[in-house]
Amino acid sequence: MSAQNFYRTAKKILIVIVNYRTPTLTIDCLHSLVNEVQSLNTISVVIIDNNSGDRSLEQIEAAINAEGWRNWATTIAGDRNGGYAYGNNLAIRPALDSSHPPDYIVLLNPDTIVRSGAIKTLVDFMEEHPHIGIAGSRLEDPDGTPQCSAFRFHTHLSELNSGLRLGIVSKLLCKWIIAPPVSDVTCKTDWVAGASMIIRREVFEAVGLLDEDYFMYYEEVDFCLQAKKAGWDCWYVPESRVVHLVGQSSGVTNTKVPPKRRPQYWFDSRRRYFLKNHGASYAVLADFFWLFSFIIWRGRRIIQGKPDTDPPYFLTDFVRHSLKGISDR
Repeated sequence: MSAQNFYRTAKKILIVIVNYRTPTLTIDCLHSLVNEVQSLNTISVVIIDNNSGDRSLEQIEAAINAEGWRNWATTIAGDRNGGYAYGNNLAIRPALDSSHPPDYIVLLNPDTIVRSGAIKTLVDFMEEHPHIGIAGSRLEDPDGTPQCSAFRFHTHLSELNSGLRLGIVSKLLCKWIIAPPVSDVTCKTDWVAGASMIIRREVFEAVGLLDEDYFMYYEEVDFCLQAKKAGWDCWYVPESRVVHLVGQSSGVTNTKVPPKRRPQYWFDSRRRYFLKNHGASYAVLADFFWLFSFIIWRGRRIIQGKPDTDPPYFLTDFVRHSLKGISDR
């Protein structure tokens, strides 16, 4: 079935998975969705391939045909690797413009395994709470250990805390810590991880698509902030459980191996978030707070003999990208 015909028969829930050179992970994710599709019968799945160039698309297509998933899954080939927002929008845009737009759109990472009932739990929650625009799953390790999945918005004070890493300061700034302790109960939050999040169609109608000027990282933060400005709440639903193989799709945030050097797009996304939502002066202040506090942390780490868990050249890269950002402003 072509993507055009697929949207003509699109169902109530559209799940979007963006693949970039992770065909095995994507196919495993599709396997985990089979029970969800069978139990709801209102799910369609679109896999976007961001021009992987490694025959990912052919492998995913072969799996869809071999497993008999063609009635609920299809693929779209991107003409470039435009990033997370670009890839998701390739599926979301035609779905919203179709004659049968979905009620809900679920963004799902390829490096996820959906636990039984996870999607249905999100949909049921949204059906019961029509004033809520976005909800996110509890992400966890394969052994069930929870990961941080619900967060607060980034501010200059959160930058101060993340750079300094001092217990007494963290207690004073507890309301601004980006990643609060993992909650065991459903709760309102600022934003949820884009690895598994459901979005009501009306949110897109109010704020538009994901911002494609973010290549990767901060795009879901920005989207949740725009939704909040438009009056849509965001909630965390831990009963929806999804295994997240952290960093397997991007290779940047994998906490199970020594950290890699942060790519330029991470710094670009961070700068865009502060500039877009808070202005140039605030962005400079946020940079200063992080830089000042991080230098103190580095000195304290050496004196106290603490392990170095930061990405290689993190301070040097931050200064370089920060100065570049100031010149661009």
